[in-house]
Amino acid sequence: MKKLVVKKGGECMACLACVDACSKAFYKQFHPDLSCIQIVEKNGAAKPMTCIQCGKCAKVCEAGAITQNPKTGVYMINKKLCTSCGKCVEVCPMKVMVAPAEGPTSKCIACGICVKACPMEILEIQEK
Repeated sequence: MKKLVVKKGGECMACLACVDACSKAFYKQFHPDLSCIQIVEKNGAAKPMTCIQCGKCAKVCEAGAITQNPKTGVYMINKKLCTSCGKCVEVCPMKVMVAPAEGPTSKCIACGICVKACPMEILEIQEK
């Protein structure tokens, strides 16, 4: 399974370069709410929140728009089937599903754009 992870021992400086890269890649603008990676404060430190590819979003999708890629294990959204109901957003344990004001929901597809943008080099795409 392919997924985005935070390297052990890596310290995030909350520069938002990863958030910027993700939102610009998918929505052509910098907007933290339009990024599939979020930076939160936890125990006084910045912590990147990433999709763990758990599949909870797919289980609640009544439209069948979220399926797992058999080769990579990544859950992906078929934008043509997505009804933007928001059920996947509600169930996401990491709170990294993107629900724009208009259009279909988005989620991390482990593309690596944020990995390349991180100046601290704490993000990586792993295959397990």
